[in-house]
Amino acid sequence: MTTTPRLSVIVCAYTLDRWSDLQAAISSVRSQRLPADDIVLVVDHCPELYRIAGSRLSGVRVIPNVERKGLSGARNTGVAAAVGEVVAFLDDDATAHPTWTDRLLTRYDDPQVVGVGGLVLPRWHTGRPDWFPPELDWVVGCSYRGLPEEPAPVRNFIGANMSFRRAELLAAGGFRTDLGRVGTRPLGCEETELCMRIAARNPDAVLLYDPSAAVLHRVPASRASWSYLRSRCYAEGLSKALVTRHSNGIAALSSERTYLRSTIPRAFLRALRPGGSAAPVRTVAALSLGVGATVTGYAVGRVRVRYPAGPALGTHTEPGDTTPAMGSRT
Repeated sequence: MTTTPRLSVIVCAYTLDRWSDLQAAISSVRSQRLPADDIVLVVDHCPELYRIAGSRLSGVRVIPNVERKGLSGARNTGVAAAVGEVVAFLDDDATAHPTWTDRLLTRYDDPQVVGVGGLVLPRWHTGRPDWFPPELDWVVGCSYRGLPEEPAPVRNFIGANMSFRRAELLAAGGFRTDLGRVGTRPLGCEETELCMRIAARNPDAVLLYDPSAAVLHRVPASRASWSYLRSRCYAEGLSKALVTRHSNGIAALSSERTYLRSTIPRAFLRALRPGGSAAPVRTVAALSLGVGATVTGYAVGRVRVRYPAGPALGTHTEPGDTTPAMGSRT
């Protein structure tokens, strides 16, 4: 008989500006059909938020980020403090479906499954722009058209909705603190790099994407803009350059090649088909801008990685801080 592993849900937050979103996120975890054994809120170097959350949120362990400032350090702090055999991550501006924890944990009946990620649906604050194609929903931190529609192994998860066996995550060294977001800086890919590192350690490990484990991710009006699309895609390209430096070069981009060769061409055809888009010209422009900005960011990032001038791209080095968090990494 399989024993259901204990689950710790980790939410990371860095600002009081999203207090109502954070309350909704915590409430959605506390309302799960299968309750989590542990809810950990990690506050990323924001003393006022730490004070208010500690006094107003019941049933939650509120702890400060003790690592380098940023999402990766906050997540590592949460993992170190977690009591569950499985740790799940939910963004502070996302809300989980009532069956979220149940859907995630069910998949861990298979011992080869070391991580489970789920569907991230956008909740547009001002409605989806008529020019914004679902193939680009990754830009706003959500699942995009082109991902599997049924449970299937994937290379990496979306950070707003993912879980891992805690022991595997610790053995892999946790999240790199020289990748990912610090405040509103739109760099990312720390989840991608971690997932690839876990898979490299254990080629038989399965990272399973299950769209039935769903969350809603709030998309503010500021992200429903052409300027955000351009900047986020450019930052994604920069981040991918860092990932290739830490991983197996061009092999690290296998999913991106499939996306560019299959998903994007289909998106162009769908946009141009009669009735395929409410704003076909602008949708095509958005696709072109997104791909172009990402490729440009990647090219610039590769040059900076190869010929660095000062600290490596994406790093925020503190005095005396010369090693990654949570153990050594290769």
